[in-house]
Amino acid sequence: MICFTSVKAPFGTVIVTEEESFITGLFLTGEDFEEWRKGAPGVKPCETALLSEAKQQLASYFSGERKQFSLPLRQKGTPFQERVWNALTMIPYGESRSYGDMAEAIGKPKAVRAIGQAKKRNRLPILIPCHRVIGKNSALTGYAGTKTDVKAVLLNIEQISYKEK
Repeated sequence: MICFTSVKAPFGTVIVTEEESFITGLFLTGEDFEEWRKGAPGVKPCETALLSEAKQQLASYFSGERKQFSLPLRQKGTPFQERVWNALTMIPYGESRSYGDMAEAIGKPKAVRAIGQAKKRNRLPILIPCHRVIGKNSALTGYAGTKTDVKAVLLNIEQISYKEK
């Protein structure tokens, strides 16, 4: 069974999912969640201790108080995607990296575009901070598809400077 709950965010409402005592998804919009839910049987609203903790930690992050999350996370991807996601967790709060920096960090300096694709597959945005990756010269680039407005809000929370495209 997959449980979910909603959390108020500065840009709307996010949906958080839990399965087998792990946070397995964070959806930035209700539309994204409903699209995913079509292919996920057994999803129901619940209030578990873990989802309550996730809500509390996210609220604290959105208010600028929390700098790190301490939640059990699980998502599956290719070995490359998992390397990228792990590298994303190493970017400190309030700092950013370029796609080139990320490619270097995982030992694949020519994989800049592939970094973007791995970020796009990140099912745990915010918790695995793909918003901290920005373009060359601090340019604001795509986030979770086309949600640069959400990315700007998250960068502003962390006081990370960026340039509008």
